[in-house]
Amino acid sequence: MTKAEAMAKAKALVAKMTVEEKMTQLLYNSPAIERLGINAHNWWNEGAHGVARAGTATVFPHTIAMAATFDPELINTIADVVSTEARAKYNKHVEFGDFDIFKGLTFWAPNINIFRDPRWGRGQETFGEDPFLSSTLGSAFIRGIQGDGEFLKAAACSKHFAGHSGPEKTRHGFDAKISLKDLYETYLPAFEKTVEAGVSGVMGAYNRTNGEPCCAHSYLLVEVLRKKWGFDGYIVSDCGALGDIYKFHKFTETKAEAAAVALNSTCDLNCGETYEALVDAYEQDLVTEEQITESCERLYMIRHLLGEFEETRPYSDIGYEVLDCKAHRELNLRAAEQCPVLLKNSGFLPLDKNTTKRIAVVGPNAQSVTALEGNYNGYASEYVTVADGIRRVFSDAAISVERGSNYCFEALNHWSGFNNMLSDGVAAASEADITVLALGLDCSIEGEDTGFDDAYTACGDKKSFYLPETQQKLAEAVCDVCENVVVVLLCGSAIDLGDKVTNHAKAIIHGWYPGAMGGLAIANIIAGVASPCGKLPVTMFRGDHDIPDFEDYNMKGRTYRFIEGEAQYPFGFGLSYTEFGYENAKIISADENKIKLSVEITNKGSLDGIEKAQVYAKYTDSRTVTPNFQLCGIKSVKLAAGEKAEVEFEIDRYWLKAVIDDGSRVDPDGNIALFVGGHQPDSVSDRLTGYSCLKVEL
Repeated sequence: MTKAEAMAKAKALVAKMTVEEKMTQLLYNSPAIERLGINAHNWWNEGAHGVARAGTATVFPHTIAMAATFDPELINTIADVVSTEARAKYNKHVEFGDFDIFKGLTFWAPNINIFRDPRWGRGQETFGEDPFLSSTLGSAFIRGIQGDGEFLKAAACSKHFAGHSGPEKTRHGFDAKISLKDLYETYLPAFEKTVEAGVSGVMGAYNRTNGEPCCAHSYLLVEVLRKKWGFDGYIVSDCGALGDIYKFHKFTETKAEAAAVALNSTCDLNCGETYEALVDAYEQDLVTEEQITESCERLYMIRHLLGEFEETRPYSDIGYEVLDCKAHRELNLRAAEQCPVLLKNSGFLPLDKNTTKRIAVVGPNAQSVTALEGNYNGYASEYVTVADGIRRVFSDAAISVERGSNYCFEALNHWSGFNNMLSDGVAAASEADITVLALGLDCSIEGEDTGFDDAYTACGDKKSFYLPETQQKLAEAVCDVCENVVVVLLCGSAIDLGDKVTNHAKAIIHGWYPGAMGGLAIANIIAGVASPCGKLPVTMFRGDHDIPDFEDYNMKGRTYRFIEGEAQYPFGFGLSYTEFGYENAKIISADENKIKLSVEITNKGSLDGIEKAQVYAKYTDSRTVTPNFQLCGIKSVKLAAGEKAEVEFEIDRYWLKAVIDDGSRVDPDGNIALFVGGHQPDSVSDRLTGYSCLKVEL
């Protein structure tokens, strides 16, 4: 069914509704209209890395972990499985008359905000700090969710539009001041590209941007999203965001006025209850029936595209047995093996999986399930923690497990029991030949508006780039008693382990929130069953790096594109157990829209591996302020030991344009060079990997 056909059907159905009925359909928990045979419909569902909050589903690695794969094809495959499982659930929900929250096919994912600051707790939900990576992976995710059939398999929604990347504590009243240059160079491209990819919905943000609430933004929603980009899908508010318009932003005085300014800015759907006041707004002539009708029609276009009103519902043959089935768990494991980033390896890994040595698994994430899940998660039928994975893979080893510390808080003789576990963790490490130190965070520490403000976090945002003090104490004590330490860091952001731990550790693996099979994936990497291939989707700053104030949305000094000084581990960096060589990079063809580049990549090592090849643009002699480098091409290349492949990249010139002060993209007034390799072409990456990228002049 085409959009035009769906809209025609939507118009015919909406025409039968009274104005009062139409207003009720603009609420996320839209009631049934029995006289028209319309069931209740709850628009709120989550699926960032698996069907969430509604029973059993495959829990894939969280979004930031998927970003580390640098592999849009893999992300597309994962998203296709998510929508398959969504249809399996939906089929049964309809059969049993369950139209409640989290039971539908309209997913409010992906989150494509830019992870501009490593303190942001919700950065784990994003595809990282780079506009190209976020655009490419976000679009792949959307195509996987929505499918390529006659009907939408499920509906994706890009969020949060626009200029939302923290702070969580003040998001309901915060005003993000963003220049047009930064807006169009950094904050908007992923939204523009996912609109081009056909996303069904766009969600507005809680905050104001340049003075206007994002869910009632006359410029962003009307001038940019609707008119400039031609978006014809539905716009939904973040949950409770329309209430913020009058309660916290003080942009209007009344609830009815808040409902009116949102609807006037073409916000079609209210997650919350502010649109209950549309009746008052209509009676006060603040909105027209025509506006109400147009929003209702857009919503019913999506419902028709999903096949809700078809005599034979599409995808109704997908059975419940697919949920977290064997094939999906196998894909989950394969994905989880490509997410971890090997930050350091002193030739210690991989370990022999047949070793009989003593291995201690120590740390608050040794047996944590929540650190596998991240947030916005479903509930898997099976979880493999780090300790579980080590036991499975190193079955002949003598394995001990101790927590060793809490995530953040340390207490002696706590009223609920003895809560200081440091001596237990150190004891296990002191008796071990090898210690796997499982550190990091979970969504109770970093996440969405947790409500907790303490020494380490502010409502889910970190206050420090370092580990929490209690974990730092454990890690340093373990390093004092065990020579062979492998650090496994599970969290959704950048953390500096401190010099003592970083220097002592034989290897450091950043595992993110790796999904239900994450512990097995980590163990497989440690054992060399899988070769690490993840690349950093964010910059890892040193803990004392002088980064701009969290509330400052100017991009100067932020991310790899505008960093001042050096990173500890740069964006795009990640080690392997094998060595990849690049040669013969050349331009194959070029026109006004695309550039085709090819390069030969050889696996020069003795182990099979997957290389995440990257192309960056570098501007020189330009009077316009441009990024240090700009990622503009990625390819995932699987090569057996000794194998060579010619790899082609198609570079969209959109990413080679310079953005000037008014937000326009123009040809730069200087020169552009392209760099291709397994990392960005900066001096720190060169030093850490031992090789430089190939340069190709345009």
